[in-house]
Amino acid sequence: MTAISGTEGVSGQGSLVSNSNIVKETEDRFLTLLVTQMRNQDPLNPMDNAQVTSQMAQLSTVTGINQLNETLLALSGQMDVSQSIQAANLIGKQVLVPGSKVALGGEGDAREATPFGVDLVSPADSVIVTVVDSSGAPVRKIDMGPKAAGVYTLEWDGLSDSGAPLPSAAYRVEVAATNEDGSSVPAEALTSGTVSSVAYSSAGLQMELGLAGSYSLLDLRKIL
Repeated sequence: MTAISGTEGVSGQGSLVSNSNIVKETEDRFLTLLVTQMRNQDPLNPMDNAQVTSQMAQLSTVTGINQLNETLLALSGQMDVSQSIQAANLIGKQVLVPGSKVALGGEGDAREATPFGVDLVSPADSVIVTVVDSSGAPVRKIDMGPKAAGVYTLEWDGLSDSGAPLPSAAYRVEVAATNEDGSSVPAEALTSGTVSSVAYSSAGLQMELGLAGSYSLLDLRKIL
């Protein structure tokens, strides 16, 4: 079930109303003071027109800034609604997010590992992904060769380097990307999960991926 809160939109509307009321009160006070000042001015030393014009210009500037703020708040609210609608479309879909978990389960031909991936920030001459067990021991090495920058999806058949089937369990993946000179290239392991719900919190839109946990929409790297 989708959980998208609409409190942000209500808060934005409240801010617009509040700002409008404040500026309206400021305008009323300014005009009242200006009229009073003009009525009680010294006939022998009347108010300078330039001074009155300057005060009016300042008020116009404040009003203009407030109107700009109202416009920006309205656009922000529309963007929030648009993002919420887009996030709702993710429900039921499998996605890749930062993480190293890989689960292997099933029996016989039905054995299957959860998809995982690599987020490569820049091109690399060598990309090697290593699957390790719960003790940290490597059980399978996947040589991806040279790769351009991008997000790559990988699948594991559940076999060790020697071709022996490994037991159903939780595993991790480690990524090592390098150039010809041996310098490291920034790379991140990605884990997969199915979006069960999305929620709008103070931290922004969050995706609930079941056992994989909760992730920000900004963590989304790929939709499978």
